[in-house]
Amino acid sequence: MAFEELLNDPVIQKYLHELVGPTGMPVAAAPPDGEVTDEELAEELGLELNDVRRALFILYENDLATYRRVRDEDSGWLTYLWTFEYDNIPENLEEEMYRLLDALEDRQEYERTHEFYLCEVDSIRFEFGEAMDFGFECPECGSPLESMENTRLVDAMDDRIAGLRDELNVGVTD
Repeated sequence: MAFEELLNDPVIQKYLHELVGPTGMPVAAAPPDGEVTDEELAEELGLELNDVRRALFILYENDLATYRRVRDEDSGWLTYLWTFEYDNIPENLEEEMYRLLDALEDRQEYERTHEFYLCEVDSIRFEFGEAMDFGFECPECGSPLESMENTRLVDAMDDRIAGLRDELNVGVTD
């Protein structure tokens, strides 16, 4: 998939934005063809060199950019020539989806296997053991802790997990 097609996808735009943040987004959203230095990018985009370098290293850490070092024969200075590797984005997104699925399944198990109590005044949630330790009174305001039903939360997790499993074409493990 070409850079232009990838960058027109709102999911990929959001992914890049989450990685590099608003200051790094111009770097991520304007990948040049071929190699480029960080100084050239900073000048071309009108950005601070440190912001460009930060974005490039984040992209590098996520396998979305590579660099080649070239030493100047006269000065001995190293120049980094950057290349963008956006072909890895779909694979990275899939890995993120698997991590999200695992985290949601772990959280769902936690929600199903624990009993919770809520301070309705301060909106603080406690596990049964904590609530019992506090005598079923909120340690912040002293109001009584009420048993909390979390079925809607578990049901919402069920829906999200089912959607992720469907999107990833993963069968149910239960």
